[in-house]
Amino acid sequence: MSSSDLGLIPQHDIGSTFGALFIGVTTAAVLFGLSNVQAFIYFQTHRDTGMTFNKLAVIWLWTFDALHTALIVHCIYYYLVINYTDFDALVGIVWSFKLSIAIEFVLIYSVHLLYVYRIWTISKGKSRILSITVGMIIILRSGVAAVFIWALYQCHVFPDLIKFEWAMYLSLGTITFADIVIASTLCYLLATSRTGFSSTDSFITKLMAYIINTGCLTSVCSIATIITCAVMPNSFIFITIDFLLAKVYVNSFLALLNARHYGQVNTDTNNSYSFHNRHGVHRPELHIRASEDEELRASQRDVSKHPDDEAIDSSRFVKPQQPIAVTTETTEINSFSSV
Repeated sequence: MSSSDLGLIPQHDIGSTFGALFIGVTTAAVLFGLSNVQAFIYFQTHRDTGMTFNKLAVIWLWTFDALHTALIVHCIYYYLVINYTDFDALVGIVWSFKLSIAIEFVLIYSVHLLYVYRIWTISKGKSRILSITVGMIIILRSGVAAVFIWALYQCHVFPDLIKFEWAMYLSLGTITFADIVIASTLCYLLATSRTGFSSTDSFITKLMAYIINTGCLTSVCSIATIITCAVMPNSFIFITIDFLLAKVYVNSFLALLNARHYGQVNTDTNNSYSFHNRHGVHRPELHIRASEDEELRASQRDVSKHPDDEAIDSSRFVKPQQPIAVTTETTEINSFSSV
């Protein structure tokens, strides 16, 4: 083992190398548990809808997320349990580490494609140029990710990662750019989909805020990985953050699916309540006032009532019921909820 190899893993600085990896794997396991909860909630709230595209997407993401978790657990077990006294093994890159990075890029690429699908759906009836442009950016980004994975498999020991750090910078940079493009496009399309109804517009505003927050979170993780690799190349802190990147993407997408469901339920409940209140289905205070007015008018009619006025009075205060135009709002909500 060369002196340069020993320099990457100093005996008195295990905390910033494999200690950081241990913390990263532990945090990633917690995030995987959170994604399990979110997947369970989604299937519970959509158990009567049959097998849909969104359910297949959730199964796909959960499967690769579980595989990614198993690989990074094997990685830390290999270094800290099996070979904790073998410094030659500690310097070498185990196969599960390389495969976990490849699975991570598959997860990120899958989430990006699912967002592109949503952009395509929201832009229905509008120009498709924007959604096609975003799709082309994501496809081109996959080529950059393939270059990074190829460079990773050329590395056999951890010091070799420094030689190909340009590939990691390029890949994470394109991921950040793709996040910004997707978040901006979704916010623009949602903003142009406002209907004028307060409940629907409020729902759209909440989705826009969520998309901006998650886009910022994933971008911050990518940028933090680049910065820590550039500033602390002899530590594994950048690998620790990279372990969390895939988990953040999966949880953000699953949370978006669940947020859409609960947001739609709350919107429907509020619309139903305001609809009934507007049209006198449940307005007890108005019924009391109406009864008092009717008694007052009846007493006045009793004083000077003409027999021929009964027919007139019986129909004087009857108003023909007009059809209520709520079709537009319902159509907009249904169209938006199908995204």
